[in-house]
Amino acid sequence: MLDTVHLLSPTSFPAISRGRLDTVQVNLGYRCNQTCKHCHVNAGPTRTEMMDKETVDQVLLFIEKQQIKTIDLTGGAPELNEHFSYLVRSARKLGVTVLDRCNLSILEEPGQERLANFLAEQAVEVVASLPCYLQENVDEQRGKGVYDASVRGLKLLNSLGYAKKESGLVLNLVYNPLGPALPPPQNTLETDYKRRLMDDHGIEFNQLFTITNMPISRFGSTLLSKGEFSSYMDLLKSAYSSENLQTVMCRNLLSVDWQGYIYDCDFNQMLDMPIVRNNKKRTHITDVMATSLDGQGIRIAEHCYGCTAGQGSSCGGALSD
Repeated sequence: MLDTVHLLSPTSFPAISRGRLDTVQVNLGYRCNQTCKHCHVNAGPTRTEMMDKETVDQVLLFIEKQQIKTIDLTGGAPELNEHFSYLVRSARKLGVTVLDRCNLSILEEPGQERLANFLAEQAVEVVASLPCYLQENVDEQRGKGVYDASVRGLKLLNSLGYAKKESGLVLNLVYNPLGPALPPPQNTLETDYKRRLMDDHGIEFNQLFTITNMPISRFGSTLLSKGEFSSYMDLLKSAYSSENLQTVMCRNLLSVDWQGYIYDCDFNQMLDMPIVRNNKKRTHITDVMATSLDGQGIRIAEHCYGCTAGQGSSCGGALSD
C-alpha cells in the first residue's frame, strides 16, 4: 500500500489548540469483518491489533477522573473486541453516553446474534455506516452483499425501537463520498436518505452525518495509485473555510489507540502523530489521568484541510450549515 505520510508535512494549515475535553474516542482494534475502499484505518479481517482489558480499565478510570460526557467506540469493528460489552456496561454505569461506530453487517456475524439487543438494552447511540442509499454504490465501496446486510441491520434496529421518538434510542447514519469529492450539503442529503430509505425499505433514522474522505491510509493509497492525490489536496485547500476552525472535533475530543496511547484525533492516530508531552515520543492515557489538556497545541498536517473544507467534517458530521 502506498503511503501518503511524507506528503502531508510541512503544512500551511493554521495553528490550533485544544479546548475543554468532553469526548474520548476509543479505537478498540483494527480487526473488521469488512475491507472498505475509503477506510482510513486500513481495517480488515486479518488485522490482529486489539485493546486488552487492562487498557480498557485504564480508559474507564480516565473518563471517570476527567468527568467525560461521551465515549465514542470505533475500530475496525469495535464490537469484535472481546471486552466491548464490558466497556459499554461500565461506561453506562458511570452515566456516560456511549456511541458505537457500527458497520451494520457486524450484526449478522457469528457470535453477534444478541448484539443489537445489547445495544438497545444499554441505550447505546448507534452511528451506522451507510455510504449511499443505493445498493450498487454501497457494494462497490464496501463489498458485495454489504448493502443487503445493512438494510437488514437497520430494520432490526428499528424493530428494537431505534429512531422511534418514544424510545429515546438514537440511530444516526454516516455518508462518505465514493471518490475524491467533497460531500454534498448534509441537510439536503439527509432529506434524500430519509425519503429513499423509507420509501424503499420502511427504514427510519435520526440524523445523517457527512464525512470527508481523508487522504491517508487506504484511501490515500488509492489516490496515489490513480494519480489523484495532488488534485484532491487542491480541492480540499480551495474549499477551506476558517469558520470551521472553531468547531473541529480535535478541540474537544481525545483519540485513544488500542494500546492506550493518545492523539488529537483518529486521523492523527493513523498517521502515527501522537500527543507529545514532557519530551516523550508518545503519551499514554495513564500519563494524563488527572491532567488537563486545555490549551495544548494540536498536531497538524495537510490532512487537516479535510476537516475544514466546505461545510467541514468531523465524526459528528458537517460543522456548518
